Amino acid sequence: MTATWDPPNTTDPILSVRQILALDRVLAGDPEVVAGGGHLDRPVRWVHVAEAPDVGVMLTGGEMVLTTGVLLVGDEHKQAEYIQSLHRSEAAAVVLGLGRAFPAPPEAMRRAADRCGLPLVVLHRPFPFAELTEEVQSRLVRRKFAAVSLSESVRTALTGLITAGAPLQRLLDEVAVHSACPVVVTNLAHRVLATAGERSAVDDVLRDWERIARQAGGSAGDGWIRAELGGRGERWGQIMLCGHRGDTATGRLLADRAAEALVLHRMLGGGSAHTWEEQSAQSLLTDLVSGVVPARQLLPRARAAGLPVNRRSFVPLVVRDAEPAGLERILRLLGLPGLVAELTERTTAVLLSLARDQDADALAAHFATRLHDESAGPRVVVAAAGARTVWDEVPVGLREAQHVADAVADTTAALDLPAVVRLRDVHLRGLIRLLRDDPHVQSFAERELDGLLCPDGTDQDLLGVLRTYLATGRNKSRTAQLHHVSRPALYRRLEAIQNRLGVDLDDFEQAASVHIALLAHDAQQQ
Repeated sequence: MTATWDPPNTTDPILSVRQILALDRVLAGDPEVVAGGGHLDRPVRWVHVAEAPDVGVMLTGGEMVLTTGVLLVGDEHKQAEYIQSLHRSEAAAVVLGLGRAFPAPPEAMRRAADRCGLPLVVLHRPFPFAELTEEVQSRLVRRKFAAVSLSESVRTALTGLITAGAPLQRLLDEVAVHSACPVVVTNLAHRVLATAGERSAVDDVLRDWERIARQAGGSAGDGWIRAELGGRGERWGQIMLCGHRGDTATGRLLADRAAEALVLHRMLGGGSAHTWEEQSAQSLLTDLVSGVVPARQLLPRARAAGLPVNRRSFVPLVVRDAEPAGLERILRLLGLPGLVAELTERTTAVLLSLARDQDADALAAHFATRLHDESAGPRVVVAAAGARTVWDEVPVGLREAQHVADAVADTTAALDLPAVVRLRDVHLRGLIRLLRDDPHVQSFAERELDGLLCPDGTDQDLLGVLRTYLATGRNKSRTAQLHHVSRPALYRRLEAIQNRLGVDLDDFEQAASVHIALLAHDAQQQ
């Protein structure tokens, strides 16, 4: 036989006709495929030796039938009917041992097998059928046991992780170890929610994700194996093994076990208060802000997550004291594409992706105004950096927006801020925040405020009055109003502050020095 065969995979619970023909014992019989050569990947469920002309009625499908054809000699009609009977019974293949009955492949059987698409293999050398049946049956039993063992091993590992409250990423990492290929989880719109596997291989998949996502679902060709995610008759996503190099049956088994685990993980809450979509955006934007991963390497993830990235303007925003779900809803209402992710307990990043002919400043202001109008509690802060037309500059923009948001955090100055706060709006407060970790600045703040910084915190009220007084431009009426005290009561507190600090707050330079020290102190506490 001149064809070459792929070596069998020991984790596949079945063998194909092709794999059986590659066994050493079969090769000793000098096999030749004389018909149905395009169907050698059919799975073989069992090997059956039969000489009866009506053997088809005894089959249930998937058998490889071994015969010498001794009862078919001299009757071409019987020979053709024999092949057709096997075809009707969905046999996997027929192996004919050449010898006294048929010294050469019978033409009637060959033509019938070609018409039916049934692999017909002849053995040119004498071959003990018993050895082949014993070999194949033992291999099939071992493979079925190995498949069950693998299935239980994967299920046990994933269930253990779920029980321990592991996050989604940990489960996917485990699946990637077993499958040895990139793993991708998407929603029904093919938006990538999570990935696992070797980073470079995952990036290669994501770079071509638009084409992959357009392919027909459910295809397992070339190792692209999908399993649906859902329950109670409703689908909500899929998990995909991308380029699985093992056999298809093993890949499907792994994908099915992984899908079962992910559905259970989601039903139990997944160890997180965030949805998978929120976790995906959070991971991407956190990596962008941190700068640990170069922005260019994150571009495929952003594209696969559904963010338009080609010829776009990116507007980095950081919002304080607003719910991420509310921000996403406003984006949808305004038709603005973007990602939303919670960075800290009180700050949320929003990355808008706009067409380059759109007015980025106007749309950011429109978004902020809508948010302010809908906010029921304290006024939220929307900090923004200038629009970036180059993806590599997005991390710097996000960090700038975060800096602006932090600079006005928890201050009465926030009451008079514009709808969208930018770096030019934070003035001295922004500079002080940038310098807050400088030892000289820290020493200056301690020295200037020493009279009010009691370890037991008893002077927090006086610090609050001082903070409001300086933030309002030393407006005594406004300060008294904000602290709900009378003017005489405020005067007494201001006098106590001046005595403690040894300064005259009516003197501009002394008041400015105390103000800078207080800004530095507040920045160090955040």
